Amino acid sequence: MVNILKNPIFIILILVIFAVALFTFGKSVDGYVPAQNPAEIAAVSIGETVLSGQQVVDSSKIRKVPVIYHPEYLIEDLKSNQFADFFTAITTGSVETPIVKITGGNVSRYGDASGFNGPGMVSVNGSKLVVNPPETFVWGYKTPYTVAVKTDKGIDIKTQNKTVKTVAAADISNDTVPSAYVTDKDLKAWYNDSDVGDQIGLDFSLSSFSDGRNSVPPSNIVNFFGNDTVKYMSEYPSGAPVMVYNSATNQNVLGSANSALDGYAEYDNNLRAENAKTFVKAWNNTIVPPHTSASGKDTVTFVGVYDPEEGGYPSHGTCPPGRALRAAVMEAGCPLPSGMDSGYFSVSLDANPSTGIKVYNPTPYPLKIVMWTSGNGVGMPIFAQAIQYTP
Repeated sequence: MVNILKNPIFIILILVIFAVALFTFGKSVDGYVPAQNPAEIAAVSIGETVLSGQQVVDSSKIRKVPVIYHPEYLIEDLKSNQFADFFTAITTGSVETPIVKITGGNVSRYGDASGFNGPGMVSVNGSKLVVNPPETFVWGYKTPYTVAVKTDKGIDIKTQNKTVKTVAAADISNDTVPSAYVTDKDLKAWYNDSDVGDQIGLDFSLSSFSDGRNSVPPSNIVNFFGNDTVKYMSEYPSGAPVMVYNSATNQNVLGSANSALDGYAEYDNNLRAENAKTFVKAWNNTIVPPHTSASGKDTVTFVGVYDPEEGGYPSHGTCPPGRALRAAVMEAGCPLPSGMDSGYFSVSLDANPSTGIKVYNPTPYPLKIVMWTSGNGVGMPIFAQAIQYTP
């Protein structure tokens, strides 16, 4: 018997049997232990936007288990070059659950997002923490994040409904109220024309995304979606849909139309031509996501043209480009835009020719409105296209 115990082959056999027994025991016990909630190990909240290479697993939150339950976890430590965890497990008898056991798609064995392009989204799939790659089209909505609220003595600046600063009326400037969206001139004009309690947006987030991801604050928009997104946001009104990701490979012209600036002796045709070009600028490159409405830009200004019959100064000259826009989008399958009429005078008198008109896209893919002119003055040709993006 003593000789058998000294036999190295016998000793190895006993160790193997012991290891198998521990592994079997560990597996049976593990079946009675609830799996760790994937959200508990996330380095960011579920629904957050992440880019490839960004850490999404907080290893300090990963549950540790006795080595005797899962000796195979030691092998995973070595595969992942987690030598410190390996030696800690050997010396303490407690081993960290390998990341690959509690994560899934687009999360590497090191806990970072990988294997996709564009803005991904942290999610949970069953018992696994995963990163969903972006869909072909992703859009959100321009949402006030920081606002100025008029008071009887000045303005309160609020971020996420919390007052962060108070500025007296006489001190309003770009230094005291910095904003990439509103100049001090516009802010002062708003203050003089507004009532106590009225508010104006100073900074904007993106929210209510098409794929359900969390809102993205202003500080992260450039990093996740690029400078072009911020530029687009700066040109369109609060509440506007903003396409943040577009991996379409095809563009098809679904609607195309043209018109010309007609002349009227009773109106100032130079101002009408200016308004026509402003209309084109307001709508050119506007993107209308699927099943969504969008207006033109709010960074344009139309001039009033004296109308002896109306006795006022409407924005004459916008109806010819309005007819081209209307025809192009309706040919693409859109209904009559709100703020427009079906007749020769296409723009409703009570509608701002840009922000007061909304195009609804009933198709399953985004539409891009493209407009341009050729020449100047009476007779100037005006063109419009509705282009559909498809995968």
